[in-house]
Amino acid sequence: MKLSPRDRRALLLLAAAVAVAAVVYVAAPAEAPAPVRPVADDDIPAAEKRLARLRLLAASVPGKQEVLRAVTAELESREKGIIRAETGPQAQARVLEIVRRAAKALPSALEIRGIELGPIRPYGEEYGEAIVSVSLECRIEELINLLAEIASQPEMVALQELRISAGDAKKKTLNARVTVSGIVPRSLVPEKKGLGRF
Repeated sequence: MKLSPRDRRALLLLAAAVAVAAVVYVAAPAEAPAPVRPVADDDIPAAEKRLARLRLLAASVPGKQEVLRAVTAELESREKGIIRAETGPQAQARVLEIVRRAAKALPSALEIRGIELGPIRPYGEEYGEAIVSVSLECRIEELINLLAEIASQPEMVALQELRISAGDAKKKTLNARVTVSGIVPRSLVPEKKGLGRF
């Protein structure tokens, strides 16, 4: 294979550059390590203060862990009534099941005539709220008993809204729309999607 004059010049320049780099690498003095400083007498009191502070911090760790355990146990006992479900519709079905259970637990069971599922919305920073509305026709004392039964459930459910209208005057009934909300984990609250770009 023949090299062109241009390639020969390039190889000569490369060889010269490698030779210069080798001379500079061998001839240049290596950096000397930093000199070891003796410990000054004024650094010892500062180091002792830091050590004392670190010992105090280390001694407080078991107490903080005990407080954390107590707070965690208290939180678990308070969150015992949260409605647990894998999805939002399952949580709404669970709230509806609680309302139906309360309606059947009354001395004269109430018939739920209509169901409306509301959105799952945020409730504070850590929780969500599953909303269910039911329509029924009943007497006033049956409605009061239903509201009391819903309030006595072990799950975290509460009356959200109550609408009452006249029913059958001869039977002394009224039409009621009872909206109940249940507390759910925040993970079940759908994220709001902003407006996309056009």
